[in-house]
Amino acid sequence: MQNGFMRATKGNRSVLALDPRTKLFLLILLCIFSLGGAGGAAATQLTPVLTLAPFLFLLASAKWGGAFLYATLYIISHLLEIEVLPVISGVPYISILLFCGAVSHFMPCIMMGYFVISTITVSEFVAALERSHIPQTITIPLSVMFRFFPTVMEEFNAINDAMRMRGIRFGGGHVGRIVEYRLIPLLICSVKIGEELSAASLTRGLGTPVKRTNICEIGFGFWDYLFFILSFIFICCVIWLDVIGG
Repeated sequence: MQNGFMRATKGNRSVLALDPRTKLFLLILLCIFSLGGAGGAAATQLTPVLTLAPFLFLLASAKWGGAFLYATLYIISHLLEIEVLPVISGVPYISILLFCGAVSHFMPCIMMGYFVISTITVSEFVAALERSHIPQTITIPLSVMFRFFPTVMEEFNAINDAMRMRGIRFGGGHVGRIVEYRLIPLLICSVKIGEELSAASLTRGLGTPVKRTNICEIGFGFWDYLFFILSFIFICCVIWLDVIGG
């Protein structure tokens, strides 16, 4: 296994050479503080650190589109919160406030989840859960779900391409056909995909009591320990700010 800061993956794209367990830990940590509101006012003072982390991970993994979208939405939200909210009221105030709250609390978790899903293979994910001694009753559903959403997106794009070739588009006066020819096939495909992925997981031996082997190599390296230390420092800072603030 490579221990460098970057490593090559399929398609010659570079991602952070982090253990899958480190990525999952960082995702959970971000959700606890950003989405769950843990730490109260003390964690609010460190919000820029939380919002900056997904952006840096996306940049480091060459996810330029996701990084640009995330930075754009966050900048717009920050400007609206500073410049617009103090001078408006009523329904526009509530609408902009909801938008800013969604971007500041939900967006970091969504983008971090996108980074995790797009840079971890199913084999690495299963190996990480097994190394963490997670029961198979949890490992199997999570591994199926981990592969489910990308597969559904592929089917959705294929259905869109097929309907576009037949002239069924949004705004073309075919609203009923959009529901009939896009959503219904997608629902049927989703059911079949779930069944096929569950069968594939069991075929690969996920349900057997015998310990499985895995060809992918995972393990903690320098950068994993560094991010664990930084996370510990962040938690200590939150606790310290909460103590002196209380």
